[in-house]
Amino acid sequence: MPFNLPFELPFLKKRSNIEELLLKPTEIKAEDIIAPSLIEIRSNYIKLGERFSRSFFVFSYPRYLAAGWLSPVINLNYPIDMSLHIHPVNSGDILRQLRKKVTEVQAEIQENEEKGKIRDPVLETAYEDIEQLRDELQTARERVFRLGLYLNIYGDSEQELRQGETLLRSIFEARLIYIKPNLMKEKQGFISAAPYGLDQILVHTPMNTAPLSSIFPFVSPDLSANEGILYGINRHNNSLVLFDRFTLENANLVVFAKSGSGKSYFCKLEILRYLMQGIDVIIIDPENEYEFLVDGVGGSFFKISLTSDHHINPFELPPMVDQDPRDVLRSNVINLVGLLRIMLGGLSPEEDAIVDRAIAETYAAKDITPETDPTEWRDRTPLLSDLEKVLAGMEGAHSLLERLQKFTQGSYAQFFNSPSNVSLEKGLIVFGIRDVEDELRPMAMFVILRYIWAQIRASLKKRILLVDEAWWIMQYEDGASFLYGLCKRARKYWLGVSTITQDVSDFMKSNYGKPIITNSSLQFLMKQSPATIGLVQKTFNLTEGEKNTLLESSVGEGVFIAGQKRIAIKVVASYVEDQIITSAPEEVKKLRAAKKRMTQL
Repeated sequence: MPFNLPFELPFLKKRSNIEELLLKPTEIKAEDIIAPSLIEIRSNYIKLGERFSRSFFVFSYPRYLAAGWLSPVINLNYPIDMSLHIHPVNSGDILRQLRKKVTEVQAEIQENEEKGKIRDPVLETAYEDIEQLRDELQTARERVFRLGLYLNIYGDSEQELRQGETLLRSIFEARLIYIKPNLMKEKQGFISAAPYGLDQILVHTPMNTAPLSSIFPFVSPDLSANEGILYGINRHNNSLVLFDRFTLENANLVVFAKSGSGKSYFCKLEILRYLMQGIDVIIIDPENEYEFLVDGVGGSFFKISLTSDHHINPFELPPMVDQDPRDVLRSNVINLVGLLRIMLGGLSPEEDAIVDRAIAETYAAKDITPETDPTEWRDRTPLLSDLEKVLAGMEGAHSLLERLQKFTQGSYAQFFNSPSNVSLEKGLIVFGIRDVEDELRPMAMFVILRYIWAQIRASLKKRILLVDEAWWIMQYEDGASFLYGLCKRARKYWLGVSTITQDVSDFMKSNYGKPIITNSSLQFLMKQSPATIGLVQKTFNLTEGEKNTLLESSVGEGVFIAGQKRIAIKVVASYVEDQIITSAPEEVKKLRAAKKRMTQL
């Protein structure tokens, strides 16, 4: 129950004051949190807590300024504050000053001539510049401004400040631009370079519109969109490269890189991220290195070889979808003639005509004609041995028959003379052709590409087709022609073709090499060898800077070209993505061992 004390106890009174303070805490202001614990102003630096700062101003510029000359400083991986103070000047005042100046210069030139002195190029150049500027000011094509450029650099010690100053001077003086520290005015310099809009240094350089425009700071290229996937980090400004290849005029991509530069890693990463967006991917894999990716995402991996259980019939016809049966048959006959040219080591004009007629008769013998029901064609698809029977009854086909028997009765029979038993139902489909003999590989790639193209035309949906080591098929005119036609027509079927190769010279030897590149809106160039950099530079119209970038790039770095935009990029992946897509032999060995242990369990 409450009661009153006849007197006050001191400790109770003290406790009451503490409680009052707790109940009414001291008001904390935002500036108290932001402000450093210490500000110490010296003649040549400012100390902000534990950090040091030094300010500079630019006081001299060359006669000519190239566009983007400030970008090396903006993109410098060093803490810098930079402030541009631009003050407009009345054109009338400047014209009066220029009129006076041109009179002085002209008088000095005439005086030198009267005295018989040799001409002074500096005076003549100054006279021409002044006259040109007067003309442009009078016609309102130019204006004059006063420019103040101030910088603050930071470091953990005075030594770091000196290193930062040396770095700044080397960048600026390489462009004939000179800076000075704000000695005895460090406070004013710090404020002028900070985002207050206050110019307390007042060190200005007169500059007209043209050179002033070259100082525009946001010159680093950018490639970022609201949709698409993350391709990597922009090395110019450390921004994210977010892009959707299907937003361009076509979704085709070419990748050129020397072995070990990370091209397969990049392609796997792009595939994995597009799969997460529900886009189907089909891959022709010459080294069976996409098998782990298939296991990780639950796709289908078809090993293609002479002893494989997976087969594709060259005579396979595409599903009919709003197409004229005559066009389908004609197109298939033409493509088969191209395949047989590769298989049989070339055809003479007479043999070409015989093969064309024999293929048409082979289909007709199975009652596959424009007059029959296309829905029943699939059940009647002929084999290569049926073509052999037709050729056996044709005059002048003896040589063709002998060469064809290797594919119908010889060592290649199991691969070429079997019904198709593969399907493209899953999101990721990979055709592994590592175990295919080198002689057979171009033919296998041609057959696979024909089959894939037929299935793509049957249903309209977003897909990516990746052809790795495309130079294999580019060695043959018919194979290169087919790949070019595929790249050219892919857009109509919502398909993006990725053409990957490390042998640039072999790729470009083909008449279709350049057209495939020009029909690819996306181009990714990674590390190149000095032996091929000249050809790459000419093909892609690279600048000297881009050329040097490709010669000096690390693994996973290169030049990414999307339409008219070009950026230097670094490919990055998360830990989980890296475990799925890695191609490093030591990592692959570990993953195979782990997979084997899981299988045993």
